[in-house]
Amino acid sequence: MSKRIELIQLTPRYFKGIRDFTLNANGEDVRVYGDNAAGKTTLFDAFTWLLFDKDSQNKKDFSIKTLDAGGVPLHNLEHEVEGVLLIDGKRRTLRKVFTEKWTRKRGSATSEFTGHETTYFIDGVPVKKTEYSEFVDGIISEDIFKLLTNPSYFNEQLKWQDRRKKLLDVAGDISDTEVIAGNGALAELPAILGDRNIDDHRKVIAARRAEINKELEKIPVRIDEAVRSKPDTSGLSEEELQQKICALKALISDKEAELSRIQSGGEIAAKEKRKLEIEAEMLQIKNQIQAGSMNKVSAKREEVVALRRQIDELKFEIRSCEDQKVRNESGIMRNKEEADRAREQWYQVDAETFTSRHDSNCAACGQPLPEDQVQAAHDKALANFNRSKSERLEVISAKGKAATGEVRRLEQENAELANRIEQLKSQMEAVSHKLQTAESELDALQSGIQDVDTDPQYIQKKQEKAAIEQEILGLRSSVQGKVEAIRSELSKLRIDVEVIEQTKAKFAQASSIDARIMELQQQEKTLAAEYERLEKELFLTEEFIRTKVNMLEVKINSKFKHARFKLFEQQINGGMQECCETLYGPNLVPYSSGLNRAAQMNVGLDIINTLSEHYGITAPIFIDNAEAVTQLIETKGQKICLIVSAADKQLRVETANAKPEDDSIIVDNEVIA
Repeated sequence: MSKRIELIQLTPRYFKGIRDFTLNANGEDVRVYGDNAAGKTTLFDAFTWLLFDKDSQNKKDFSIKTLDAGGVPLHNLEHEVEGVLLIDGKRRTLRKVFTEKWTRKRGSATSEFTGHETTYFIDGVPVKKTEYSEFVDGIISEDIFKLLTNPSYFNEQLKWQDRRKKLLDVAGDISDTEVIAGNGALAELPAILGDRNIDDHRKVIAARRAEINKELEKIPVRIDEAVRSKPDTSGLSEEELQQKICALKALISDKEAELSRIQSGGEIAAKEKRKLEIEAEMLQIKNQIQAGSMNKVSAKREEVVALRRQIDELKFEIRSCEDQKVRNESGIMRNKEEADRAREQWYQVDAETFTSRHDSNCAACGQPLPEDQVQAAHDKALANFNRSKSERLEVISAKGKAATGEVRRLEQENAELANRIEQLKSQMEAVSHKLQTAESELDALQSGIQDVDTDPQYIQKKQEKAAIEQEILGLRSSVQGKVEAIRSELSKLRIDVEVIEQTKAKFAQASSIDARIMELQQQEKTLAAEYERLEKELFLTEEFIRTKVNMLEVKINSKFKHARFKLFEQQINGGMQECCETLYGPNLVPYSSGLNRAAQMNVGLDIINTLSEHYGITAPIFIDNAEAVTQLIETKGQKICLIVSAADKQLRVETANAKPEDDSIIVDNEVIA
């Protein structure tokens, strides 16, 4: 259901340069004539301020106050705008008043300016700002209002991205499936895209192409480096080098065998063997001479160790008994002191006598008690005293007896400990005597062991061993020169083998580098093939975009009678860049470059017609500088044309069908009679 908003009346008072003026439109198209600065644009500002607190240029901080001849704001005035709208046939009146606030402080005779305030009215009823804003939003939202009331707003104040979005909202976007179905050349594209959309896949292609380009740039450099690092093997034969290595290694093996034979010569080996036999014979003689004596020494040494251990154990036990005896002495002294204290306490308690403190008068009335009651109380108190005294004496006596008994026990234990100590000391003296005897016997046994170095047979074997060692030394000295010569030859042969092996290694290094070069060349072919595949995929995505551009532009342009739109721009590199440019006229001149003001006005009105149909709302359209247009296209909304007229120093209003009073108007900035 379409909503229609018509302007019936607009009355600004002391609003900007207008002191008091009423625009009676009555819901019809009207023309407002006036010289420059007469207030034509101010009418549009008043209408937008009434609804949204902004002027026609979408500015919020513009000056509302009326100025005097010197350019100073007039004070203490009510700057207001009242508008009467016909909304779907229902008349509604909006009024907004902007006033200064003057406050007189306590003790001051004059008032001071303290700010501004705005009051709001709906159908004459004062309301809060929030209620007013909600009411206006209920009529039309601010963003839609700007689109439907100003022919220049869509093309001059919206960003191209927002314009593009509005157009897609009006026409509806086209799905990827519809685009692919509309061009048979895109049949392979769904399989290529997989789960990605076109934009994401293009990003993947761009990223991978950049990577491939980097790799392709590096590969020739790497091949060149490999070729430069390849060793020169011209004039060399790998087979001949290997034969030389084998011959040298065989010669080295022969020399090593010769060296081993010299170092382990047969005569030296025989002498070494005889030396080992003599050492075994010497050990046997030593064991035979010292075998019996060593057994006796070992047995006697064990006896000495056992006696020393026994003495240590006796010393420990004597020390333990003496420590216990000292502790007992301390206990005896404590218990004797305890017994003495108990004895003194017993005598003190035993000496206590009964003293009667019983009152012979009644505690309640104070009268003397009968003698039998007094005597009974006395006897009871005496019995309690005697019983308590007896119990206390019994406790003290038991305590004293226990202390005395402990003294006797400890004294008896100390007597036993003294006897034990004497016995232990006697045992230790006897063991010490045995130890001295055993140690003397051990010394005698050790001094009686025969020294093998004095045995004639042992001396002979020792001399024979020394003679053989001298002979071995002589034999080794005689072959040292041969050994050094062979070692020198071996060192030279090994160096020759190492040099030839290093030369032969050039062939393996060259083969490895050749394999690397082939690998790089194959990688280059693989990357080139992948790059070619990506180029094909990129072409398909661009073909998709071109197809979608054509379909989308056809669909959007079908919604407009005169306006046409360019939504994509061809790049130098062949790619497509999103844009949104309005085109008009048979030559499709761009709005932003080359389109004259009259055409800009008419294409703006055409856009308003389509947007009005899309949103289901028609609103008053303010056409500023309408004198530039000889013929405006038809619109669904009410048109309010603001026309420059040099003859009209004051604003003059005509309905659209009325004949102008002035015979000359300005059209396209030229005066026409």
